[in-house]
Amino acid sequence: MENEKVWRAFVSLPPEGKRLVAKFISFLQEHYKRSRPGKNTKRVNIAEENFIGMWRDRQDMQDSSAWVRSVRGRERVRSMI
Repeated sequence: MENEKVWRAFVSLPPEGKRLVAKFISFLQEHYKRSRPGKNTKRVNIAEENFIGMWRDRQDMQDSSAWVRSVRGRERVRSMI
């Protein structure tokens, strides 16, 4: 929709409609402000995060594909009961 058309549509609204549009615009501005990281966002090296390697010593996780199959199998059996 062209800007002029949008403006004419807005101007033609009753006061309550204009308030709702203004609230919606404020909501969208806040939503998109939060969803985009700012320029000052600090980048972290994920390899230095504490959770990396936290399951390193678990014997059942040595073969992750086998572990996933096992869990899925148990869940499938449980859902049939």
